[in-house]
Order: sequence, then C-alpha cells, then structure tokens
Amino acid sequence: MAKQTSKTSPKDDIISLPDPRLRTKSKRIGYIDESTHQLAERMIAATLDWEASRDHEFGAALAAIQLGEGYRVVVIRNEFEDKADKSFGVFINPEIVKYEGEPEEEMEGCLSVPDCYGKVARYPKVKVKALNLEGKQVRLTATGFLARVFQHEIDHTNGKLFIDHVSDQNKLFTLNPDGNFSKYVAKKS
Repeated sequence: MAKQTSKTSPKDDIISLPDPRLRTKSKRIGYIDESTHQLAERMIAATLDWEASRDHEFGAALAAIQLGEGYRVVVIRNEFEDKADKSFGVFINPEIVKYEGEPEEEMEGCLSVPDCYGKVARYPKVKVKALNLEGKQVRLTATGFLARVFQHEIDHTNGKLFIDHVSDQNKLFTLNPDGNFSKYVAKKS
C-alpha cells in the first residue's frame, strides 16, 4: 500500500537512498500510451523543480525509478550549458550497444543521493538505442558529458547508483553552500 504523504511540489516525488526501490531493475515498456507520456512529464517537472531549489546544481536527467516508477524511462536535458533551456529528450527502454574509449574519471552527483558527489570512471563515448515517445527507434552516439549521463541513467534502470562505482571513500565529496566541494562525511542517523 502506498504511503500517504502531503506533497508540496514535484521534487518531493523524487525518492532517495536508502529507499530499496532504487536498487530494483526496471521493467521494459511494451506499449507506449498516455500513461507513458504523463510519466515523462512528471519526471521533467520533478527534475526542474529540484533544480529550482538548488543554488549550485542543475538537473541533467532522471530515471523513472527515481520517482518510484519501475519502468525503463529516462529523461535527459537537451542543453546542459543553458539552464534557461528547459527541454528534455525522452528515452524509453534505453540501452548502450557499444562503449568506446578508455574510461575517464569525473565528478558525478545524483538527485536520489542527496549531498553526495563522487569521482566515477565512465566511457567517453557510447552508442545508445531507445524508443522515443512516438514509439520510433532512436539510435545515437553520445560523447563527453552526455555519454556520462546516459551511463548514469541506464545504471538506474538496472538498480545501480553512481556510488556503486566508487570504491575509494576519498573520492566522495559534499557540495558546500558556497558551491565548493569538501570531503564527504556520512551523516549519522
């Protein structure tokens, strides 16, 4: 049974650790209907609302499981350099069909892992296939930050988080209110 809570804004729908749903593998979507479109709209609204509540962060992407919805749907911002551009691409049943290059370590964060960032090694180039909201197959080659985002979000659909790729605690950081990073210290409950 779903827990009754009073939601104040779309960002409140984003679940975070230790919610066990984040560790579950998402189901493929067999038929794209109005509920798929509504899910994508909710995902985009939650990402933008989350971003609006942060001074030094932006919402690059979100996987459906981050709203507690166990479907292989990912939304990715069309423009990472311009926060004024609030458009997103929607990718249904996304999968990486080819990895290229040597993995490179860069900083990553996640809307479902609050206040924690880590240096994660990812491939600099990936080939992705997915469906769009019209059910048409999309194939693309992603490089740089976009390649990293696809790997991060597709990990979510497989029940993995970026912190699973960080074996050295010295590679975990917290974003301070001034926008600078400091060594991550787990909060005691």
